[in-house]
Amino acid sequence: MNLISFNVNGIRAIVSKSFITDMRALNPDILCLQETKATVDQVKESLRDLKEYEVFANEADRKGYSGTAIVTKIKPLQVTYDMGMEIHDQEGRVICAEFDGFFLITVYVPNSGSELARLAYRQTWDRDFLGYLQKLENKKPVVVCGDFNVAHKPIDLARPKENYNKAAGYMQEEIDGMDTYTSQGFVDSFRYFHPGESKYSWWSYRAGARQNNIGWRIDYFLISDTLMKSVQSAAIYNEILGSDHCPVGIELAG
Repeated sequence: MNLISFNVNGIRAIVSKSFITDMRALNPDILCLQETKATVDQVKESLRDLKEYEVFANEADRKGYSGTAIVTKIKPLQVTYDMGMEIHDQEGRVICAEFDGFFLITVYVPNSGSELARLAYRQTWDRDFLGYLQKLENKKPVVVCGDFNVAHKPIDLARPKENYNKAAGYMQEEIDGMDTYTSQGFVDSFRYFHPGESKYSWWSYRAGARQNNIGWRIDYFLISDTLMKSVQSAAIYNEILGSDHCPVGIELAG
């Protein structure tokens, strides 16, 4: 089973580029999207050419902001939206699809912001989202993927010293949040298969960052450790353009 996650930074914008062709080439069984910046109907309309897939989308109360989607060839047993917590459920950041062997969650974790205005909220989010995942994990293993808006270790960004405790995405509080996920049995699948490789999934639009590969790895597949035996590989597809992020993926045994 080929699973792909991609922060598209606007689904309506990216489909005017090579997105449909790129996704057909990757041929995922399930495609998880973040930052769709569109209503549910707009997401479905944008993806109408992917006729072999069923589309489940979540939207923010604020138009043109946030939003997630799960696009799947495999019919889920059920699909749920949000975490069931009003403080977190206004921005369309979470979708959960249940399959026979696991829950699949796509998530767009809140960014702390350029002025770190949401850093405290981000800590609340990490705590509550972990609790949400653990409740699901009590029933069956979890695969959670998406833009976590944090580089976990120095190897995960090109300029760790310059950014540590100075920039959103590499504050100690955010790192602590990711530490908690991984210490509670959620395995960073890319780092598991590629322990020493510096490869990035997001680049600033400023100053030729992508051309010079001055990037950050902030997009993840975290897997319940009980399911890791079924994960065959993990990849970052940084040759695929169209967004400030690139897709990431795993291969999961059937």
